[in-house]
Amino acid sequence: MLPSLLRAFAAQRLEAVLIGNAAAAMLGAPVTTIDFEFMFRDTPANLRKLRAVARSLDAVILRPYYPMSKLYRMVDDAPGLQADFMPVIHRVRSFECLRARSGRYVTIDSPASRREVRSRDHGRAGCAGRWPRRRGGRRHR
Repeated sequence: MLPSLLRAFAAQRLEAVLIGNAAAAMLGAPVTTIDFEFMFRDTPANLRKLRAVARSLDAVILRPYYPMSKLYRMVDDAPGLQADFMPVIHRVRSFECLRARSGRYVTIDSPASRREVRSRDHGRAGCAGRWPRRRGGRRHR
């Protein structure tokens, strides 16, 4: 399922970074997941590309938490596809920062579908926002 999704990204030139448990599993973490999460830039061009990717996969785009969240969910029940696309992720400053720090690449199916994979804690050094402070000046996590 992921290879066909990445081929559709490449065909539409949609740039996204795989995050979450799927990314962690691809980097060797002992986790399981049935969905994929991506961070992408929230631009009109990228939203058109995302809709084109969904059409090419016979999937639909949902906004399950609208207007509270900018999450876009791509769903196709036949193969069991669920992919979430988020332009904003708590504690990540920007897509550009995440992309610059992703650093590891995984090739799936073909060199044309090469995409970035971010480990779960990779963004803390530099991409993360400031930790909130508790009373007394200590940071909490």
